[in-house]
Amino acid sequence: MLCCSKNEMKLEADVDTDPICCSQCNCNLDLDDMPLSLELKEKVQNWAMQYGKWIDWHNDRLCENSLELEAEHNHLGQTLSDKIQRELGDGYKVRFSPSLSARHYMSEDSQF
Repeated sequence: MLCCSKNEMKLEADVDTDPICCSQCNCNLDLDDMPLSLELKEKVQNWAMQYGKWIDWHNDRLCENSLELEAEHNHLGQTLSDKIQRELGDGYKVRFSPSLSARHYMSEDSQF
């Protein structure tokens, strides 16, 4: 299932990319090929599609309540990561990589 035959993966949302990748080489993994329930796959896909809802992409700035929105997104991501781990079992190691984009935007703004 994994590209470099390690059973370690991470859940990480980003723009236009699959949310699960190999922890070793960062190769994206096809969610459809994973032995997970359809319900969990749909939840992960929906979660990933919500990435960046705290960013006004057209104006390249943060939305109001951006830190709270990102924190909610990260909380749900951790919950989903835990569910993925439970469904895959002990033969795999799943970790969550939280988004830090709101903080990144804030630090860039403070430099100007």
